[in-house]
Order: sequence, then structure tokens, then C-alpha cells
Amino acid sequence: MNKSLELSRRQFVKAAGIAAVASLAGINIVKVAEAAAMDFVGKRQASVYSTDADKKIYKYRKSQDNPMIKKLYAKDGFLHEGPCGHRSHQLLHTHYYDRSKALKALKAKGVKLAL
Repeated sequence: MNKSLELSRRQFVKAAGIAAVASLAGINIVKVAEAAAMDFVGKRQASVYSTDADKKIYKYRKSQDNPMIKKLYAKDGFLHEGPCGHRSHQLLHTHYYDRSKALKALKAKGVKLAL
């Protein structure tokens, strides 16, 4: 056996002890970090819910309770067809257009685009 790899019993026990302590410390560090992250998530969630429930900031928590929205969708309102009507769909929904071919053509011409 190679002499450089041989360990005495004392050296082996010392190395094993150091490895065990390091692994336990590593696990503890991960647990502490996870607990801190979950604590932050809980505080953030509580903050968002308390702000959302605060009537001073938000007079109407639900959009369907807003009188301006009710007036907009009323029978004599601008979007009288209802929330799923043709006009509301045209005005309030976005559309996707695939522009990847035009982008590739510009890059092929040597145009540099800054994003």
C-alpha cells in the first residue's frame, strides 16, 4: 500500500471526527437558512394580506365591487355586453404576434439590437 495514504488510528479518528462535525454543521446551516427564508416568506405574506385588508388604502378590494366598473358594465354603459363581450375583449386583452422571423432577418443583416 502507498505510504502517503496510510493513516494511523489516531489520525483516522481525528479526520472522521472533523468530517462528522463538518457535516452536522453543514446540515444545521442549511436548516437555519431554510427557517430564515420561511420566516421571511411568512412575514411578507402577512404584510401583503394586512395591506390588502386595510380599508384606508383600498376602498374596494374586489374589482366587481368598484362602482366605476359596475357603471362601465351596466346596461347603458360602454361595455354593456358584459365582461366577456366582444368590445371588452378587444380593449382589455392583449394579443401575441410572433416577431422572431423579422428579428432573425435583422440580425442576419448585421443590425445590432440593444435590449
